[in-house]
Amino acid sequence: MKILYLDYNGVLHDDKVIRNRKRGLYIATPDRSFFEWMPILEELLAPYPDVKIVLSTCWIRSLGFDATRHELSEALQERVIGATFLHPKLDAAEFDMLPRGMQVWNDVERRKPSSWFAIDDDAFGWPERCRDRLIETKGHLGLSDPLVQDHVRQMLASL
Repeated sequence: MKILYLDYNGVLHDDKVIRNRKRGLYIATPDRSFFEWMPILEELLAPYPDVKIVLSTCWIRSLGFDATRHELSEALQERVIGATFLHPKLDAAEFDMLPRGMQVWNDVERRKPSSWFAIDDDAFGWPERCRDRLIETKGHLGLSDPLVQDHVRQMLASL
């Protein structure tokens, strides 16, 4: 199994996402919209139908798995096989204390994919043994960055 661990904020759209009780989720950066870079991911993944997605976004903890998955296009939803938080033995408080890299690494250890990589704007706390599997984005550019797109193409080709 080949897996892409996918974050949302700073990857599929700008990272300046705010959650407000009255407004709900919104992007604080003017002229930005949710999932504006999602078509780029669809295009990058199109030649690789065997690559599955595990959601590593914090949206899971706020919205739940189904609502978070349904934010994606139908083509990407079909690839989603789970989330880093969805495991019966995970304690929510312990999970929230882990840096994203450890959340992903723990999931890799459970799933044991044949190959994997992650796209995330948060490089803090990634274990050295898997740092080369992370494609780090700039939060204000995400997948719109041509250098990141090239890196994703290279990673996909190497899976």
